[in-house]
Amino acid sequence: MSRSVESLLVAYHREGDASARELALVELMPLVRALAARYAGRGEPLEDLVQVGSVGLIKAVDRFDVDRGVEFSSYAVPTIVGEIRRHFRDKAWAMHVPRRLKELSLRLSRTLDELTAELGRSPTIAELAHATGVEEEDVIDALDSSNAYSTRSLHAPFDDEGDDSLADRLGSEEAGYADVEDGALVAAGLDALDDRERRIVELRFFEEMTQSQIAAEIGISQMHVSRLLRRALATMRGRIEEISDDE
Repeated sequence: MSRSVESLLVAYHREGDASARELALVELMPLVRALAARYAGRGEPLEDLVQVGSVGLIKAVDRFDVDRGVEFSSYAVPTIVGEIRRHFRDKAWAMHVPRRLKELSLRLSRTLDELTAELGRSPTIAELAHATGVEEEDVIDALDSSNAYSTRSLHAPFDDEGDDSLADRLGSEEAGYADVEDGALVAAGLDALDDRERRIVELRFFEEMTQSQIAAEIGISQMHVSRLLRRALATMRGRIEEISDDE
């Protein structure tokens, strides 16, 4: 740490020089930015992390004991980093997660990287539990809770290749609704027929019988079946159009 900052801190704490405090904070901001940059890319804007780190810097400057003979940086760095980590733990989660699981999730993130490098593969749940000194169920809960760290807007672009949003890809028209509506209209049309006409329509379109087979089934001529079928369909069409006009 430069002598100028050390002297500013001495002037502030021993002489109550407020201007020395302000100058020290300005001189130390590069340290805050360097520490905040280590945590960039984790879902939080860098400038937000710098603001949080600045709070840690203020605490470090105000609480530092110049008479202990300790290097200021050795005291300030843990204080600033602790403030940034607390921000991730308490503020940056998109959904409410118990603090115990937040803290364990952060520990597991570091442990996972360390064990992966050491083992040359992804560690098992049992290995993570042993390394962190917790139960396997706690490891599973903490890993699951990490999914709540951030959310994605439904209006965000699905990819870099098109204009579709995530909602456009997730949503789809439910064909079943149209089937239900069509079925209701057909049922209303059938209700407008007499028993013989309804029977002919059902045999022709539901059981897929030919007109000659229907004629043999009912006991009338094929020509009569054809005439009754045309009349039945016209009646059904008229009834359906009435319903559609009413709506």
